[in-house]
Amino acid sequence: MIRIAVLDDYQQVARRMADWDSLGEDCKVDFFHENIPAESAGDVLGPYDVLCLMRERLPMPRALIERLPNLKLIIFTGARLLTLDMAAATGRGITVCHTHPGESAHATPELAWGLIIAAARHIGEEHRRMREGRWQETLGMTLHDKTLGIVGLGKLGGRMVPIAKAFGMKVIAWSENLTEERAREAGATLVTKSELFARSDVITVHLVLSERTRGLIGASELAQMKPTGILVNTSRGPIVDEAALIGALRSRQIAGAGLDVYDVEPLPVVHPLRELDNVTLTPHLGYVTEGAYRHFFHDMVEGIAAWRAGAPVRVVAAPAN
Repeated sequence: MIRIAVLDDYQQVARRMADWDSLGEDCKVDFFHENIPAESAGDVLGPYDVLCLMRERLPMPRALIERLPNLKLIIFTGARLLTLDMAAATGRGITVCHTHPGESAHATPELAWGLIIAAARHIGEEHRRMREGRWQETLGMTLHDKTLGIVGLGKLGGRMVPIAKAFGMKVIAWSENLTEERAREAGATLVTKSELFARSDVITVHLVLSERTRGLIGASELAQMKPTGILVNTSRGPIVDEAALIGALRSRQIAGAGLDVYDVEPLPVVHPLRELDNVTLTPHLGYVTEGAYRHFFHDMVEGIAAWRAGAPVRVVAAPAN
């Protein structure tokens, strides 16, 4: 019997989005609907031969991999997983595969614009007040003729530009390796990091988390922002210094923020960000769409079947023969 664990199926949709029965009667598939705490993951997942991971919701460091004696295959959604110790996996004879990216290239920028508009017009705050029987208590900011600052003008950041132009916004951009030519091709103007934080009315983050980008936006960058400025992060939480951001929001040093990502996910029930009235929060929904999930779970089933047939597909790392 091959035991398969499908992790972090928060919406309880994985079973119906792919034909898991096609794997055969000798496969037992279990679906986990809540995040497994790191301290108990070894005990819970020890019996499984295959783990299906939803992005980095469950980190897979060497210490955990070494507690999973039966594990032979890991499949994760998307194209990369920085929280998985590849060397530890292959050293244990584990094959690592991935899925197609799904709709993330479109879904995440669309959510970023949702957060921008929600923060600029206080939609979440006014929605809560309407539920309480109240009426019209905030003043919003129009986006027309304002400046959008994009931190990271790659595939996702680049998709923000034409939408900004449709709103009538000016677009500036910065990242460590961004060139004037690339910025111009995308329809943005390259500026320095300091200029971007000082000039932008809205700043949106679209970088990959790495040691170079961790804590990239801290107290000094937030201090350069306009008091009417809005910061939106749909990339990864640790790119922004969370404590510094909370301080800037509490003191009204900046007007607001829209966040889809956090240092710890799921965001703890008791957390300062949940108490602030000038931040719009979503629970890491950037890639969470019906279309993306259908791609993910279809590819997981396909990947398991291919691995069983001795011809794994979309291989990221494989043990040495």
